[in-house]
Amino acid sequence: MAKRDYYEVLGVAKNASDAELKKAYRRLAMKHHPDRNPDSKDAEENFKEAKEAYETLTDAQKRTAYDQFGHAGVDPSAGGFGGGRGGGHGSGNFSDIFDDVFGDIFGGARGGGGGQNQAYRGADLRYDLELSLEDAVQGTSVKVRLPTKVKCGTCSGSGAKKGSTAKVCTTCNGQGQVRMQQGFFSIQQACPKCKGKGKVIASPCGDCHGEGRKQEQKTLSVKIPAGVDNGDRIRLTGEGEAGENGGPAGDLYVQVRVREHSIFSRDGSNLYCEMPISFVSAALGGELDVPTLAGRVKLKVPAETQTGRVFRLREKGVKSVHGGATGDLLCKVIVETPVNLSARQKEILEEFEGTLTDAGSKHSPKSHSWFGGVKKFFEDLKI
Repeated sequence: MAKRDYYEVLGVAKNASDAELKKAYRRLAMKHHPDRNPDSKDAEENFKEAKEAYETLTDAQKRTAYDQFGHAGVDPSAGGFGGGRGGGHGSGNFSDIFDDVFGDIFGGARGGGGGQNQAYRGADLRYDLELSLEDAVQGTSVKVRLPTKVKCGTCSGSGAKKGSTAKVCTTCNGQGQVRMQQGFFSIQQACPKCKGKGKVIASPCGDCHGEGRKQEQKTLSVKIPAGVDNGDRIRLTGEGEAGENGGPAGDLYVQVRVREHSIFSRDGSNLYCEMPISFVSAALGGELDVPTLAGRVKLKVPAETQTGRVFRLREKGVKSVHGGATGDLLCKVIVETPVNLSARQKEILEEFEGTLTDAGSKHSPKSHSWFGGVKKFFEDLKI
């Protein structure tokens, strides 16, 4: 039976690019491969036909000969180039399809990836650093000590004993990866012998035991910028674990946690505090010493100040490390009720309370208004 035109087999135009040929073949191969159609003779023949067409048209010399002379130009019996990369018309196995058609998805040709000289970046590390509020706001320098893997100085990171060298792995031929066949799928994985390194060390270094790195305690000086806050993270490039096979070191991330302060709390760029004052100071007013992170400041409290009132001290807060204006300090007044009163003090307060009661709502407008509302509430309930 006469052979069909290769372009017709693949369903492409005669000026089709290699990418178009690959796409067409991939579709036909997935549809007709014998492993997917074990009981279909027609599917096997269609697969062979598509494979032959693809292998011919993706070879530049064979495609030129085919375009000029047709099938005779590539028929070995007629003195042509022959039947393509697969050595004729056999169905091959499905791994051939992955190598020839799907290699761009899985990283190239068989055994690709890895390699005896491939470098691996070291792991990133994290260090949790606890700071006082003062240090977080003003900035500081701290020394941190952490365990990490560093480049072995004895073997200079090679992993091999002095005077010896690593050998190419015979299992993967230095590629670092092997291909395993599972049904009609071909799976690439790290070589079990060399663990993906592509080389085997017969005489390992006595200090690092062939790893090229060893565990050590490292001390670093970390500069904490002013204005850091809870949850901020400082990155120290190259201060993580040493890389493998000459690869770059990972990074160190310092995670900041600010301890709870006895006076201040922080929200963004603002600081907050509660300021207890006596009811006499609240009633008569006066000046109070207020603490800030930069020192004491005077706060003028006006007469008749009620508990819960908030005073704002401009730019006495925090200059955030993320930028923006300096925040404020907000002081909330808490009027403190006297305790442990003597008999005389109680007597004085009772006399004082009497003078307030005689004046009606003049001295306690909020209290008078509230009790008036309560009285009306109960009266309404009787209706």
